[in-house]
Formats: sequence, C-alpha cells, structure tokens
Amino acid sequence: MINVAIDGPAGAGKSTIAKAAAKKLGFIYVDTGALYRAIALNAVRNDALGDEDKLNEMLKTTDVSLDFDENGTQCVILNGEDVSSLIRTPEISMGASKVSSVPAVRAFLLDLQRNIAKNNNVIMDGRDIGSVVLPNADVKIFLFASPECRAERRYKELVEKGENVTYEDVLADVNQRDYQDSHREIAPMKPCEDSVMADTTGNTLEQSIDMIVNIIKGDK
Repeated sequence: MINVAIDGPAGAGKSTIAKAAAKKLGFIYVDTGALYRAIALNAVRNDALGDEDKLNEMLKTTDVSLDFDENGTQCVILNGEDVSSLIRTPEISMGASKVSSVPAVRAFLLDLQRNIAKNNNVIMDGRDIGSVVLPNADVKIFLFASPECRAERRYKELVEKGENVTYEDVLADVNQRDYQDSHREIAPMKPCEDSVMADTTGNTLEQSIDMIVNIIKGDK
C-alpha cells in the first residue's frame, strides 16, 4: 500500500487538492479534518465544546466513520447520520480546532485513520498526519499558502454560499486558527523533517494539483 501524508494550515487547499490528486492517481482520499469536524458538531449538539469532561463522556456514545462511494468520494457518518454538508461552517471549523487539542479525541480517531491507510492506497490530509498518524508514510507533503491568500480563497467560498462575512473577519479567523493549531500541546501543526514543502500561494487549482501529483509520482 502507498500512503501519502499531506499536512498544512487551514485554508491551504489541502482537501480540494488532495481529493483531486487522489482521483488522478486512483487512491482513496481521507479528509481527517472532517472527522474532527464531526466530533465538533457532536460536541456543539451536546453542549460539550470547551468542556473536556463532557467531551470525554460524549465520546463513549459517539460513532464516527467514513464511507466511500464507487468514485472514492468521502461521506462522513456521525451516529448513523451523513453530516458531510453540516460540518463546513465557520463555527464548526473553530470547534474542530478546539476538540483536536483534546488528547482523548485524538486517541479516539487515531485507530480509525490508521486502519483506512493500512488497507488502501491513500492520500490523507490534516495537521499531524506525517508526524503522528502515518509517521512511516511513503510521501510526506507540507502544503501551505500565505494567510492572506488562504483568507481570500475562504472569503470567496463563503460569499458564494451566501454567507454574510467580511474579508477582515475571515483573515482574523485564519490567523487565530493557525495560532491554535501550531501552539497546542498535543501534536502541534508543523512540517516533518522529511516533508516536501509545497507553497500554493498564487497558484491556480490545477497548478497545485499537478504539483502534488508530481511530488507523489517522484517519490514513489
């Protein structure tokens, strides 16, 4: 099996780029951030966000899994419900950053992620895939872009969805998320020593996809 680990900050395009690269290569794409978002959604529903004791208790009755259709498209299942369309809001994004700093949550999801990689050729993206989840991955990539570039992309996405947001607020969220992810005690976001650094600032989507595919082909 070939395992590819892609790490990097929020809004760098990891999910979109990794998904497209996986399709080109015939791999399974695993968006680990979606798993944390599902936990965050459940925490919001159970009034457990920010309360580690409540979170730990909630995990005892939480079931999260990934399903893949015939095209390899990922669906996130939370307690039997497909929540794929409910976990992409700014509130759940910030919630995911909070729950991902809780050791019990990381341990809860670790085996699920590793089992998927054990049985499939995968491209898996997140914050600590190369360092913690798949430390022996065949290829490790740290995908990044400037905060301004990432905020501009995210702002356009939200406006297209009809959200009432400002670029300044989105940029502030990006910077806050970066700080939370890189300064947490458990598995902080940072490149591995053996990561290939991939800067997507100023790239078109196709340029970024081609860059990642070429890195993977070159390292295989």
